[in-house]
Amino acid sequence: MQDTFIQAYPKLLQPAAAVAGLWLAHGDEPLLSQWLIDAMRPHWRAQNYAIKRIELVSVKSWQDVLSELGSQSLFDDASALIVTGNHKPDKAVIAALERFAIEAQAGTHSHSLLWLTPKQDKRSQSSKWFAPFAQYGHVIDCNLYNEQQRQQLLQIQAQQFGLTLSQEAWQLLMSHTEHHLLSAYQTLWRLSYLFAPQLAPAATPHQQSASTSTSSTDGKAPTENVALDIDDLQAALVSDAQFSVFDLSDAMLAGNSAQVVKIITQLKATDEPTTLVLWAISKDMRQIMQLLDGQDPQALGIWRSKQGLYQQACRRQSKAKTAQWPALLYRCDQAIKGLIRQPAWELLLQAALELSGKRLFIT
Repeated sequence: MQDTFIQAYPKLLQPAAAVAGLWLAHGDEPLLSQWLIDAMRPHWRAQNYAIKRIELVSVKSWQDVLSELGSQSLFDDASALIVTGNHKPDKAVIAALERFAIEAQAGTHSHSLLWLTPKQDKRSQSSKWFAPFAQYGHVIDCNLYNEQQRQQLLQIQAQQFGLTLSQEAWQLLMSHTEHHLLSAYQTLWRLSYLFAPQLAPAATPHQQSASTSTSSTDGKAPTENVALDIDDLQAALVSDAQFSVFDLSDAMLAGNSAQVVKIITQLKATDEPTTLVLWAISKDMRQIMQLLDGQDPQALGIWRSKQGLYQQACRRQSKAKTAQWPALLYRCDQAIKGLIRQPAWELLLQAALELSGKRLFIT
């Protein structure tokens, strides 16, 4: 059976999930492989498994794997092996793994073997060594192919932490963490201690790299989640800056170009994330363009207290002026990512002043 990580992971978080048999997880995102282990470990412990790791240093290492699965312990009911390395099994081992998987399906034993490998292409998946895992075991694709999958996975983690984020809060989180999975996960972990400490995991996730182990919850989803909106998230992400991106938004909408320059300068001096500043500017630009198209501010989610500021900003703009905004925002994004040589803060200032009604360059 073959599943994506998004499909398999929630099933493994269920208390009655079956973990015996043959498992293969392939992908280039180490954090997903670790989360898979974290999801299976509570089941192994609950069923008194002896959990061991074996590194494949050569094809002969598979004999150590089979030997470990065949050994019996007086103190453990079964073995759970976490196998790493990319050495493929030979013909004899393939036959042994097939027997192992069939016997696990029949209930003859309850051993569990999880093999973690790099991403396997279609050619590898048609190889003979892959067949026992696909036909009699479980194959999990530990890769994320788009931003929607990334957010879906992080939403599952947020639920495990006892949190529910609004759509705007999600947009801010992803922008603030530059769409980096580990950074977003660690931010959710910190939020859980701020807003849902009674549901937060006991252990601390390692902060070093995506390849290090992270903490996990106990596999049980909390019964009640704490709802967070964009204000809650902004308060949690507060920096040392004298001004916040929300102060920048107010200045841009009010047309106070001098204050815009002052705030941008302060944000740059205190190393405010450029992605967060771009998020604030692009959000306001997008909503002004939608208002100029005749959309209702209430339907756009604009707070009543700020609708006057947005209407004021609209009176300074026109569709001809705002037509150039998407290209400017794209250049800001390119500069932040280092794809063009122009400084990101220079373009962010230009965009912020454009929104406030002060055009630096005539195009």
